Amino acid sequence: MLLAELPRQARIDHEMAIIRAHHERIAKAIDVFWGHRDCVEYIQQLILSGGDGVGKARIGFKREVLSALINLTTLHDLE
Repeated sequence: MLLAELPRQARIDHEMAIIRAHHERIAKAIDVFWGHRDCVEYIQQLILSGGDGVGKARIGFKREVLSALINLTTLHDLE
């Protein structure tokens, strides 16, 4: 079964597992924000600024993490 064919929550869990494996603190923040309108804004800020919002600059995300972040913004908008 393709990921896109899985139930929405299974897709969210999959993307969060990728983020959690590489960036536990960011995953915890997304967990807190999930369901709020600020969640997508937070994720977009991570992607666009390269920082984590608390002054810790980041060189960039691994491709699979970036993909997971983008997918989560889409999945959040579906809610």
